[in-house]
Amino acid sequence: MTEPNPATAAVRAGLASDPSHHAVVPPIYLSTNYVFTSPGESHGYEYSRSANPTRQAFASAVAGLEGAANAVIASSGMGAVNTVLHALSAPGDVVVAPFDCYGGSWRLLTALAEKGLFELVLVDFSDPAALAAALARRPSQVWLETPSNPLLRITDIADVAAHAHAVGAVVVVDNTFASPVGQAPLRLGADLVIHSTTKYINGHSDVIGGAIIAADPALHERMDWWANTMGVTAGALDSYLALRGLRTLHVRMRAHEENALALAKLAQGHPGVEAVYYPGLPDHPGHDIAVAQMSCFGGMLTVTVKHGRRGVDAFLDGLRYICLAESLGGVESLVAHPLTMTHAAMTADVAARAGLVDGMLRISVGIEDKDDLIADLSDAFDRVAALTD
Repeated sequence: MTEPNPATAAVRAGLASDPSHHAVVPPIYLSTNYVFTSPGESHGYEYSRSANPTRQAFASAVAGLEGAANAVIASSGMGAVNTVLHALSAPGDVVVAPFDCYGGSWRLLTALAEKGLFELVLVDFSDPAALAAALARRPSQVWLETPSNPLLRITDIADVAAHAHAVGAVVVVDNTFASPVGQAPLRLGADLVIHSTTKYINGHSDVIGGAIIAADPALHERMDWWANTMGVTAGALDSYLALRGLRTLHVRMRAHEENALALAKLAQGHPGVEAVYYPGLPDHPGHDIAVAQMSCFGGMLTVTVKHGRRGVDAFLDGLRYICLAESLGGVESLVAHPLTMTHAAMTADVAARAGLVDGMLRISVGIEDKDDLIADLSDAFDRVAALTD
């Protein structure tokens, strides 16, 4: 028999697997502990921090979408990042990461570097000379975030992975923005993929979670050991809800992409807009790479409006269908001001180097009716355009 399409696999994950009552949807196993058959001998589950049937059902589903056998499910996306960094790092190691990564990732990377866990090198992966210089340091890890947060910069995963492996580095890709529907980093040469499952995988803004997916079973075992040891594994109820959300991931991503592309085209050339960032636009930097390695451009759109903070305030004042809030990837549309919200932890010089400016807004485009979103955003841009210097 042929393997099912990933969309089918996502919908069917864990269904009809209840051995007790034959429920279609698998039950939530809230028990913290399990009966042993004899001292030191269990039925496969012992204590839910180490392993839980509900969490394992979700792990198997996420891993399957990324083309792996298993995954570690963490209590948050940052819990996943923290686990990988501790599992792979030792004093004296060099870690190479994007100069424009998510503000929370930057905060953790710099904090652990300051404590001496590793030496941190922040690099622009679109600059071949800068990347070559960083790899010449023979790093233990190379972290990628593509599309990046919030400027949606695109990194050629296969190319960077090949060069990183040549110097013995483990390649980690944050695939949160693309989701498993939009991009398959393991198939492009990455060793580890991480997600904030809070975002697109869950998709309903009601569960915090993270995932670590390894290409190599031994690497998975290492991540699993560290997650258990550090106590960052997710609970059963969160895993159950995230698995429920994952079942609709493919249909949601199609709607996210359709709406985001429409809004990106609306923003292009509007007199209230200075810049538009969306990988699906032909003039987006790295668009050709995105076409080659992505099967869906996703629902994230970033714009820089005119008049700086005044323009931002005018944009926000009157929105009907877009909430001012952090996070992303839910069915509802959200807008964030990176400098003061998602990337507020960054120092001013780091934020400036990353390209963050006062007029920048990151929009997580939801799955509302496209015409309603177009009308809302059009009015917001018009309010900006009406401002005078």
